[in-house]
Amino acid sequence: MALMVSCRPSGPATDGAPAMTNDLLLGFTPVKDQGRGSLCWMYAMLSTIETDRLMTGDSVHLSVAYPVRRYMEDMAATRYLCGPSYPLSMRGTGALALYLTGLYGAATYDAYPGPPHGDADAVARGLGQLARYAPSLGAMRQRTATYLDQRMGALPYAVYMLGAQYTFQEFAHSVYATRYVALTSFTHHPFGQPFALEVPDNTLRARFLNIPIDSLMASIDRALTHKHAVCWEGDVSEPGFSFIHGVATLPDGTQADQAHRQLQFERHRTTDDHCMSLIGMAHDSQGHRYYIAKNSWGTRNPYHGLMYLSYEYIKMKTIAIYISDETYHI
Repeated sequence: MALMVSCRPSGPATDGAPAMTNDLLLGFTPVKDQGRGSLCWMYAMLSTIETDRLMTGDSVHLSVAYPVRRYMEDMAATRYLCGPSYPLSMRGTGALALYLTGLYGAATYDAYPGPPHGDADAVARGLGQLARYAPSLGAMRQRTATYLDQRMGALPYAVYMLGAQYTFQEFAHSVYATRYVALTSFTHHPFGQPFALEVPDNTLRARFLNIPIDSLMASIDRALTHKHAVCWEGDVSEPGFSFIHGVATLPDGTQADQAHRQLQFERHRTTDDHCMSLIGMAHDSQGHRYYIAKNSWGTRNPYHGLMYLSYEYIKMKTIAIYISDETYHI
């Protein structure tokens, strides 16, 4: 079954999932359901940070709604000033999630869970309507706060954890101690140099270090074996990607190499559709390698929301990854 390129699943779980043996599975917080919104990039990046903290013995469960709300507040003010041509898009990349967390701070999930199936795209459309009729920027900011309180809940005053009070920035600094490196692998730019990745959701024009695909795959393996998660973004529009079966594979005989990656990207057959957190490695009954991904489409599949992506699928269909700076330089 092929998924529409929409950052969300289609259909209920079915039988027929292959038997997998987990070779490595890192700790992870509960699988979320992003609902009908386009916030996979925030779910995946925060999930990666959570796993990294869990593997150091530090339990943390982060709010997706908090940085998203702050982002919406600023976008609404910009929409008012720029006019209706300014887009209110909730699509993004892992790089945007890191930027927003650094800019606005972070909150715990319990402090600001947001709506259970928050459709951020619908909320953003509502902000666009407010911007059309607000008489001033001050009135726009006030109306935005009231509207977001109604849709997402009122913001907490601060973050409280283990008997201590933190500002949002202080809390982010305490859990976001790890620096992340953004990596990609395409031949239309030189290897060893960063470049602004040409995908529509890279609105920040964030720069990604370009390395050979074999080096990128080795970086994933190195991160996981050193107990660090990997934030992965790539193509999920392939027929072999099935959330309802919990697996992603390429057709037999597909050449997953640097040249074919490049050709598929240039022909727009490898697209930047979705983000997930890679948290383990596994193999099937025939010994084929897989990576275990924590998705954000709920738990209605045979692996309770996790997915198994074949080694070849990751090698061919990866747009970018984000790994801890520590493991990249091992």
